[in-house]
Amino acid sequence: MIEEGVGEKFQRETKHRRERLIGREMDWNRRPERYKTYPDRPRSPLPSPGSTSVTLDQALRSRSSVRDFASEPLSQEDLSYLLWACTGITRREKGYEFRTAPSAGALYPIETYVAVNDVHGVQPGIYHYAIADHALEQLRKGGLGNELARAALDQGMCARAPVVFIWTALFERCRWKYDQRAYRYIYLDAGHVAQNLALAAVSLELGSCQVAAAFDDEINELLGVDGEEESVLYLSIVGRPKRP
Repeated sequence: MIEEGVGEKFQRETKHRRERLIGREMDWNRRPERYKTYPDRPRSPLPSPGSTSVTLDQALRSRSSVRDFASEPLSQEDLSYLLWACTGITRREKGYEFRTAPSAGALYPIETYVAVNDVHGVQPGIYHYAIADHALEQLRKGGLGNELARAALDQGMCARAPVVFIWTALFERCRWKYDQRAYRYIYLDAGHVAQNLALAAVSLELGSCQVAAAFDDEINELLGVDGEEESVLYLSIVGRPKRP
């Protein structure tokens, strides 16, 4: 018998059973906002996301974790497409906005930030992706790759990669409907988003590596989030693979 820890207890207590479904009676007046924005921060529109000619089959067969990158910047067009591919809006119909990644209850609790180290036309710094407007909101200026690498358990690739994607969760956005079972869905949502990025990177002849090993609160501090209502979940680094 395995001694029960936090993980085992969570798994047991968030199970759906026929006699008990975990959720809440929804108070529509308390529904969290669908989009997080930083209205007081400088905002830069991104180029419209283009398209690629790589098939899904080709992307799946070519995807691998890449940790060593050439000293080449990404373009704004590359960054634009990658952000859109993660969780961008594909179409708007009848008051609904459909996205590239699925989300439980269409609640979309995942927020996307990018630490830019080397992207043509984008100052180094940390940015928030404003999904509704397909734009970047600048949160911090300057190259923060070394600080980010230290926070990611001293993984130097976070400093060397042109860009690091950082995903957080706004927990109440999903908890509002699903109560404690929301955490299951939130982690699944983060996985959907990260896989979109990995395949989109391949389609642009770029490489990526997904990173979960990090000092959570050090990343949260870099982003300026509280670590309680919003906290980091996952990272991905992206760049052009170094040629043999």
